[in-house]
Amino acid sequence: MSFESAMLRLGGNVLGFSSGGVSSMKKGESIADTIRMAMSYSDVIVIRHFLEGAGVIAAKFSDVPVISGGTGSQEHPTQALLDAYTIKKQHGRLSNLNIALVGDLRYGRTIPSLLYLLSKYEGNKVYLVSPRQLKVRDEVKREVKGQLELVELEELTEIVHELDVAYITRVQKERFIDEEEYEEVKGSYVITSETLRNVKPEFILMHPLPRVGEIAYEVDESPHAKYFEQARNGVWVRMGILSWVLNKDVQ
Repeated sequence: MSFESAMLRLGGNVLGFSSGGVSSMKKGESIADTIRMAMSYSDVIVIRHFLEGAGVIAAKFSDVPVISGGTGSQEHPTQALLDAYTIKKQHGRLSNLNIALVGDLRYGRTIPSLLYLLSKYEGNKVYLVSPRQLKVRDEVKREVKGQLELVELEELTEIVHELDVAYITRVQKERFIDEEEYEEVKGSYVITSETLRNVKPEFILMHPLPRVGEIAYEVDESPHAKYFEQARNGVWVRMGILSWVLNKDVQ
C-alpha cells in the first residue's frame, strides 16, 4: 500500500497481484517470465518476494526500473531509507548515534539493510539485542566490520538510558520451522511505559511494523513513539525513489 500510495500521489496509476492469488506464478511461472510480462505493462516494477535475491533476478530480466520492496530475509532497502529519514528528522544527523536493534535480528530483513546504511556514517554505536538464537548473521557483521561499533547483548534494560534510537522488530513466526523454538523466544522483549522511564528526552522508539505484542499499546501515546510516523515517512521516501528512477521532477 505504501508504494501504491506513493505512485498515486505522484499522479501515476498502479496495477499488481500477489503470487498467492490467481497469478501465473501460482501456476509455476518463473520470476524471469513474470517480470518479462510485467515490464510490458508498466514503467517501473516494485517486487516483494520471499526468495533471497529475487530483486536481483527481476532486475536482470527487466528493461524498466526494478525496486526491491523486500526480498527474502536479508534485504529491504527502501525500509532502511525511510528509517534513516525518520532518524534524521528527529536527530538532525545519521552519525555519532547510539542505536539499539532489538528482537529478531537473524530473520528480520529490515536489519541487514539498516546496518549497511548506518555503516556509511561515522561514529555510530549499534547494540544488537536479541536472544542467542536470533543474533545477526555472521556475514552481515563481516560486511560492516570496522565501520560500526557493534555490541551484542541479550538485555535491553541495562543500556536503554544511553540510546538515541531503539529499533524494535517482531519475532517472525513464519521464519521458524520448529514451533517450539518460536514459542521459546516470541516474548523475549516487550516495551512498556516503564521501559521508557529513564530514556533521553530526544530518544525515539521505532518499529518497521507490524507489531505483535512487542510494544504495549500504552506506549503509542508517548512522545518517544515514532513508528506510525516512520510508516508515513515511507510514502514520502518512496515517492522520491519512484520519481528518481522514472526521471520525473516532483514539486
